[in-house]
Amino acid sequence: MSKQNGTRAREVLLVLDLDKTVHLRLQAPGIPLQLAYNSQSVFANLPEGVSAIPLPASKDQLRPWAESKGAIASVAELNDPKSILLRLDTAPRSPSSCRPQPNMDMGHRLEWWPHTEGLVRGCALEGVAGHKEAHIVRVLPGSEARRPRTVTVEVKLSCTSGDPDAVLILQGPPSVSWLIDANHNMKIRATGNYSIKIFPGRSLREEHLVLPDTPQGLLEEARRLNASKVASFVEVPLASVISLQASSCGGLQTSPTPVQTTPLKETCNAELLMTLLQPNCSEDTMTLELKKNLMWSLKCDVSSLTFLDPSCQAEDRGDQLVLHSAYSSCSMKVTGSVVNNEVVVSLLSSSSPQRKAVQCIDTKSLSLQLGLYLTPQFLQASNAIELGQQGFVQVSMSPPTPEIMPRLDSCQLDLKPEADTVELIQNQAAKGSCVSLLDSGPHGVMRFSFLLRGYMVPTPKTGTLSCTVAMRLRTSSLVRRTVSMRLNIVSPDMPGKTLVLPAVLGITFGAFLIGALLTAALWYIYSHTRPPSKREPVVAVAAPASSESSSTNHSIGSTQSTPCSTSSMA
Repeated sequence: MSKQNGTRAREVLLVLDLDKTVHLRLQAPGIPLQLAYNSQSVFANLPEGVSAIPLPASKDQLRPWAESKGAIASVAELNDPKSILLRLDTAPRSPSSCRPQPNMDMGHRLEWWPHTEGLVRGCALEGVAGHKEAHIVRVLPGSEARRPRTVTVEVKLSCTSGDPDAVLILQGPPSVSWLIDANHNMKIRATGNYSIKIFPGRSLREEHLVLPDTPQGLLEEARRLNASKVASFVEVPLASVISLQASSCGGLQTSPTPVQTTPLKETCNAELLMTLLQPNCSEDTMTLELKKNLMWSLKCDVSSLTFLDPSCQAEDRGDQLVLHSAYSSCSMKVTGSVVNNEVVVSLLSSSSPQRKAVQCIDTKSLSLQLGLYLTPQFLQASNAIELGQQGFVQVSMSPPTPEIMPRLDSCQLDLKPEADTVELIQNQAAKGSCVSLLDSGPHGVMRFSFLLRGYMVPTPKTGTLSCTVAMRLRTSSLVRRTVSMRLNIVSPDMPGKTLVLPAVLGITFGAFLIGALLTAALWYIYSHTRPPSKREPVVAVAAPASSESSSTNHSIGSTQSTPCSTSSMA
C-alpha cells in the first residue's frame, strides 16, 4: 500500500485458504493487517504489526465468515503460486456481490508468479521439409480481456551458430499488445500491435492478419509458414510476463504428438525444512515435532535432530521425530520470562549441520491482571457494574517483557444462569457495536470498553468476566492464558443495591449540603419571627398582712415568678 497523506491506513483482512503445506514469507510494510490462515498448513514468521486469526473449520463457511468481517474487495484462486503481489493503492469500491470469474484480469491490483513451469509442448509437423522451428504462445481470453494490456514475451534460445531459422507466433485477445525481448532474430506473427525491446517506441502491426484462436488452427498456421516442428507450444492465462527458454537451438525434443516436459528433481530444501521446526510450549516443557512425510516431500534425509546439548536427541515415534525437554535441562537458558535454546539438524546430504534458535515463554513466571473501571481514565477499579452502564476493562501482564507480544484473543461476560453469556471480543476483534477496542496503555496494557445492556429478565445479580490473552515470541508458537474476575451486577431499581464509591461520595456530600442549608434556613426564620421581650424592674410594696384587697399589685407580682419560685410575692 502506498503511503497515505496524513491519514491512517485502513485495516486489511487477508484470508489464505490452502490445499497443501507452504512456507509463507509475508511483507506488509506499514499496513495494519490481519492474516487469517490455518496454522496446520502454513509455517510463517509474521512481521511486527501483523496479527493472526484462525480460519473456520469448514471451507463452506469461509466466504460467509469473510463477509461477516466486511465487504469482500477481491477474490483470487491461484494454481501453485510462488510469489504474489497485492497492491492496495486505492480503496476499491465494495462489490454488491462476490462472484469469481475464471481467468479474470485483475490488472495492476494482483500479480503472481507460478511456482512450477507452465505446460510446454512440442511436436513435429509431418510432411514439411527443412529445419525451421516455430514457438507458439497463446494467451487465453479472460472475463475482463477488453482492457488494454501489454504482455512482455522473453525468448531466450541457446544458439551458438548464429540466428536460428525460427518463427514466433503470438495469439491473444484483440486488446493485448506485445513487447518482445529476444536474444536472436526471428520472424514474428502476432495479433494486434507489437514492438521490439531493442527498438523502444516503435510499434508494429500486420494489417488484416487474423490468427486462429484454437490450438489446431495455430499448428496449421505454423505449417503454412513452412515450420517443420513446433519447438514450444504454450497456452497461458493473461499474464504480464511470459518467458520462453530453450536449452538448445533446436528447441525441445520433438515427438509425433505434443508431450509435456518434466522438470528436474529438486535437492533438499534445508531452509524450508528449518521453518517446519516450530516449538510448542507448555508450562515447563519445550517440544518440537518434524513430520516425516513433510521431510520426505522436501527430499531431506535427517540423520539427527538435537538441542544445543547433543545428548538431548529426538525420539522416533513412527510418523514423526519428536524433540522435547524441560526448561531446566538440555542447555536451556532462561532470561526473565523467555526460555532460549538452539535446534541442530544434521542432513545426510550436507557435511555442516543446520541450526535454528528457538524460544518459549515461561508462563509460570508471568501473571495476568484483569480490572474493571467505570471511567475512561482507569483510576479506580470496581467489582460492580450497573445495567445500562459503560465499563472499561484493562488487562495487564507482569512483569512487562519486551520480547513477548500479548494480544487480547477473546473476552466474555458470563451472566448465567439468569442470562446468556455476552461475547465481547472474538478472534482479537470487537464483537458488536457496543464494544470498542481502545489504544494500549503503558507497557502494552490491553484495554477495551463495553456497554452492558440495560434491561434483562430475569435480572442477573452476579457475573464472571474472563479474558484470554494470546502471547507469542518471534520464534515460538502461540501461548494462551485466561484470567477471570467476579462482578456484581446492579439493577437501577434494585432496593438496597450496592453502591460504588463515586455514588457513595456523591450521596454523602449531597446530604451534608442539604443539612447545612436547612439549618441555615431554620435559624433565619427563627431570628426574624421571634416576639420582642421587655424586661421591667420588680417593685416590692409593703402592705398589712391582714389585708388582701390589693389585687392589682398582686397581679403584677405574680407575673414575675420563675419556674423555681414556690409563692407569689406582693
